[in-house]
Amino acid sequence: MSGPIPHTESSFSISSQRKNSGSWASQSRNPISLRLYKVLGTNFDDENTRQALQTLSELYASNSASDSSTDAYSTKDGNSNFNDTLSGDEHDEEDNGVEKRAQLSAGKSRFLESTPGEAAMRARRNLKRDMELRLAEGSRHFLKVLSEVDEKLIALQKHVTAMHVSCDEAEKQLQLSNEASKSLLERAGNLREERQEVEDQKSIVSSFLARFTLTEEEAEALTSRDVPVGKRFFQAMDKTEQIREHCRVLMAGEDGPTKAGKDIMASTASQLEQGYEKILRWCSYEFLQIGRDSQLEVSAIMREGVRRLRKRPELLNESLASLSLTRQTALTSSFLTALTRGGPSGLPRPIELHAHDPLRYIGDMLAWVHQAIAAEREFLEALFSIKEDGRLIGSAREFAEKGEMSQEEEWIKELMDAAVGKVCVPLKVRVQQTVRSQESAIMSYKIANLLQFYKSTMTKTIGEDAVLSVTLKEITDLAYKTFFDSIEAQCRSLARATLDLDDISLTPPIPILDHVQILREIMAVYQSYLGDDEYGVEQNSASSDNDKAYTVINSGFLKIGDVMVQPAVDMCLNAAEEKKQLRPEWDKDVFVLNCLSYLLSVLEPVAFTKSQRDMIQGTIEWKVEELTEGHYRDIMQDAGLDKIASLCHKHDGSEPLSHIPGIQPAQLQSALASFSRWLSTSIEVVSSSSPRLSRLTLQRLHTQIHHAALGRMAKAYGMICDRVRSKENKYEAAATLLGTERPFGQVGLLWQIFGLKEEEEEGKGR
Repeated sequence: MSGPIPHTESSFSISSQRKNSGSWASQSRNPISLRLYKVLGTNFDDENTRQALQTLSELYASNSASDSSTDAYSTKDGNSNFNDTLSGDEHDEEDNGVEKRAQLSAGKSRFLESTPGEAAMRARRNLKRDMELRLAEGSRHFLKVLSEVDEKLIALQKHVTAMHVSCDEAEKQLQLSNEASKSLLERAGNLREERQEVEDQKSIVSSFLARFTLTEEEAEALTSRDVPVGKRFFQAMDKTEQIREHCRVLMAGEDGPTKAGKDIMASTASQLEQGYEKILRWCSYEFLQIGRDSQLEVSAIMREGVRRLRKRPELLNESLASLSLTRQTALTSSFLTALTRGGPSGLPRPIELHAHDPLRYIGDMLAWVHQAIAAEREFLEALFSIKEDGRLIGSAREFAEKGEMSQEEEWIKELMDAAVGKVCVPLKVRVQQTVRSQESAIMSYKIANLLQFYKSTMTKTIGEDAVLSVTLKEITDLAYKTFFDSIEAQCRSLARATLDLDDISLTPPIPILDHVQILREIMAVYQSYLGDDEYGVEQNSASSDNDKAYTVINSGFLKIGDVMVQPAVDMCLNAAEEKKQLRPEWDKDVFVLNCLSYLLSVLEPVAFTKSQRDMIQGTIEWKVEELTEGHYRDIMQDAGLDKIASLCHKHDGSEPLSHIPGIQPAQLQSALASFSRWLSTSIEVVSSSSPRLSRLTLQRLHTQIHHAALGRMAKAYGMICDRVRSKENKYEAAATLLGTERPFGQVGLLWQIFGLKEEEEEGKGR
């Protein structure tokens, strides 16, 4: 409850509390105090309690003028209760609203609260009665509203009944109309069925005509010259072929071919032949235009036309013959134009302007032909719709046998051979003239290698049997023949060369230098035309496949090496022998070694001269053995050991060595003293080299020869020491005899003097 606490009770409670503050027992028994504490201890935080108090506050609202609550008043029997919260609008709807408003106003003026809290006490007493009164008023209002609804429902029932009556009358009239129009409906149904049958027959006839005949536009596209070959024309041809395919059903009946089928096949055959004739005329005209034009482009229409002509091989051959003639004329004319006039506006310049440069002249002609071949093949592959075969650029093309080759490949091969056939004639004439006019072997070899390169390229592109490949093979063979004739003439002139008798030098003569210079340039040309990959394989060959590749590559230079290297070696040997006879003081062996070493140094940087290098190396080793033997005899004679070493070597053991003249103790002592003096006076010659060997141009050779001779001398001295120490030879005081002179009978000391100790140990280790 939201009403204020009555002032009388509050004042009284506070005053009573103040007066009786000393007596707690009396206050606890006071009813007013108990009520006050109960009210003050009430908890209004509960939501339901607040809502209940709010409802009561609205029911018993206080008067705004007097700030006091009004109370209900008694009705006829004195039990009426008034509430401030009842609004005038709600009571206006009640049957007794006017009387109650009068009673309320009279009751309010009569029962104004004279004492604070009196209205609240009456409200607590009459709360139940007031609530029942409000419920009764609400029930009466609800009954009044329902009575109005009931009246509306009765009126609605009347309308529904009238509507049912109208519907029954309409249904009777509809039945009468159906019975009257039944015959008319039956007649209309029969007509509808007949119309459907006619429509079905019309559809069947239309479908038959559409499937087995051409429209006027399609027939015109096939036969008329006014309609060009194109998409519309090809669609008409496809339709015609489709009609002929479907017509086979009419031709395969149980009673034999039908008349309609025969007529359709005859008419479509005539139309189809006219279409193929039209394609032939169009392709022939287009091929003629392609022959005149330098740009080789194949349109989709041309490709489709050629594909359709494959069904008529005779027509296709006729059109391809026209194409072949036009391409022959066009390529020949273009080649001659490139030779004499050049390109448009003079660029590129005419090829024959470079006729003074044979290599460029021939290279430009072959490059033009190669480019023309590539463009021609690309054009023909596009014309016959040949797809890419997955071949890498520059790799060899695989060619099948003639019987296993596809029809398209045969056409391409024939057309390319025919197109290039006329070009081969001026090309061959000009190349042959250029090759035969060359005097330099180097230029001839460069031209031959260039022709070999293009021959190999063309063979990979168009095959070995092609006209151009055969032509290139002929002129390549001619170029190589010219080259070999040139180098053979050079070798013959080298063989006729003689050495100058007044020239005492041991270096290679001028004819050898000139000849080797030509050989060096030929090797450089060969290596430049040799692929880097192949050359690398040759250099690093380890497997059997690499050995085979090495053999193939080496064989390419084998004939050239045999023609040029062997005459140079023979010239060195023969000329040296002749000069030796005329000038005995001239050192033939050193001269030959110098010439062969120079020739070998030229051949060593490249690997494809292995066979020639092996031959020269064998000759050098033979000459080194001879020079080593001569140098050994010279130093043994200079040292004074030649005689006793020879006697020791020839001793057969039949008698003691000390009894043989020439190696008796006194003679042995003299030889050993001479050897000791030679070691002392020739120490520099012994440790380094000899004057004769110093004229060798290759330091490695004279070091090898000198060390080999010193090694043989040390072995000979060791043999002498062994024979002297042997008891069978009966030398008295052998150790004293050997120990009086250097190297005191110690072979190891002699190896150290010669500086060959390490070589001796390595030789023993091996």
